[in-house]
Amino acid sequence: MEESKKEYRQLLPVPMYNHDYNIWSVLKNCIGKELSKITMPVVFNEPLSFLQRLSEYMEYAHLLRLASQQPNPISRMQYVIGFAVSALASNWERLGKPFNPLLGETYELVREEFKIICEQVSHHPPISAFHAEHNDEWTFHGSIHPKLKYWGKSVEIQPKGTVTVEFPKLNEAYTWSNVQCCVHNIIVGKLWMEQCGNMEIVNHATGHRANLTFKSAGSNNKDLHHVEGYICDKDKQKLYFIYGKWTEFIKSTEYVNYEEYLKENSHKLKKEDVRSKSPNDSPCHTSKKVLQKLNSLKVSPFKSMSVQESMEDSNLPESSDIPKSDSAYSIDIPNSIIIWQVKPRPLQSGDYYQFTEFAMSLNEMEQGMKKYLCPTDSRLRPDIRKLEQGDMDGAASEKNRLEEKQRCSNKSRKSKKENNWIPGWFKYDINPYTKQEDWIYTGKYWDRQYQENVDIF
Repeated sequence: MEESKKEYRQLLPVPMYNHDYNIWSVLKNCIGKELSKITMPVVFNEPLSFLQRLSEYMEYAHLLRLASQQPNPISRMQYVIGFAVSALASNWERLGKPFNPLLGETYELVREEFKIICEQVSHHPPISAFHAEHNDEWTFHGSIHPKLKYWGKSVEIQPKGTVTVEFPKLNEAYTWSNVQCCVHNIIVGKLWMEQCGNMEIVNHATGHRANLTFKSAGSNNKDLHHVEGYICDKDKQKLYFIYGKWTEFIKSTEYVNYEEYLKENSHKLKKEDVRSKSPNDSPCHTSKKVLQKLNSLKVSPFKSMSVQESMEDSNLPESSDIPKSDSAYSIDIPNSIIIWQVKPRPLQSGDYYQFTEFAMSLNEMEQGMKKYLCPTDSRLRPDIRKLEQGDMDGAASEKNRLEEKQRCSNKSRKSKKENNWIPGWFKYDINPYTKQEDWIYTGKYWDRQYQENVDIF
C-alpha cells in the first residue's frame, strides 16, 4: 500500500477519563519550582510522550516542501514562518501533560511528507533531540529543554532550545527559538492558555530576518492569540508585514500595503490604554501578596469548593473565565496571501484530550510495525498504552514502575562510575549556524541497527 493511501485512526480507543482531582493539592508546595522534577498523578497526563508531542511540529511539514520550491528567499521565509507558527497550533486547549520521556526513549514517525526520529538524550536536565527530513529537499532538527514553573495562578512553560531548518540544495539555513506558553486559572475557573513572547527567524545565508510578536490577551482580550511582525533584509529594511493568529492562520503582505492600511484606517484603530505593570503582574507571574494568600490555604484534594471560597476573598485580578477573542478586531489587509491555515479538529476532540486528527494517530501501533520498531519507541511504553485504553490504575502503576526502574538504572551507572549516558542516535556537537553546542543527529537511525541490550521499559 502506498504511503499516500494509508489511513490512520481518527479517535483513541476510549474517551478521556473525567476526574475531579484537585490540582491545587499537588501544586500548592511547588510555587516557583521546576515542575519537571515533581511527580504528577497520571490523571493530569495525556496519553502521549513529550517525544510524540515534539513530532507534532511536523503536522504541516508540506510548508517546508513549498518553501524549498520557492524562487527567492523572501518567499521561502514566508513559508518557514508559516511552519514555525503552525507548530504551536496543536497546543491550543491541550491541557493534559505529556509523559516525561525516559532516558534513551525514542520515537519515530514516517509520513508522506517527512520522517522524524526523536530521542531523550538527557535526564537531568531533561533534553529531547529530534531530526526530521524529506528526501534531499530539507532537514529540520534541534533539541528542546522544556522548563515548567508554577507561579500561583498559572504554569509557565519555556521550551528552551534552538531549532534549525536547512535547504541543502539552496545552501540556506534558518534558526529560531519557540516562545513560552502560559496556562492560566490553575486553581479556580477553567484552564486556558496563551503563547507569549518574541520569535526571531534568521536566514543565515542571506541575512533576512523575521521578527514576530506573540501577543498576550490584554485586559480586554483584544490581542488574544494574535501574532504580528515583519520580514526585513540584512540592512533592517522592512519588506513584508506578517499577521494572524497562532490558533488559526498566518497572512503576509508587502510592508507598503500595511502602511497604507494604517493610514486609511487610523480612525478605527484606536490605541488601547497601556497601564504600566510590575514584573510580578505579568501574565505568567503572581504578586507576592497573592502568593502569601495561596500558601496559607490548606486544601483537601477532593474539596474544590473550599478552594473556590478561599480564592473569592483573595481579590485575584485574573478572571476565572476563558477569554474570548474580540472578533470585531481582525485586520484584513488588501493584497495579503495566506501562508498557513489550521486544519479543523475532529468533532469529538473534546472527549479525547483536545487532540487534533494528527495527534490521534501518534500512538497507533500500525500493522506490522512491531517487526521493525526500535525497542525504545514511545509506542511500547505500557503506562501510555494503558492510559490510552482508559486503565487509570494500570497506567499509574506502570508509570511508577518505569520511574523506579529509571532511578535504579541511574544508581547502577553511578556505582559503576558510568555517569555519562551515551545516546544512540545523537551526539553533542556544534551547530554550524548558531555556533552553539547542540545535539546533532548521527544519521544512523534508519539503518535500524538497534542495540540489543537496551531495556528501559
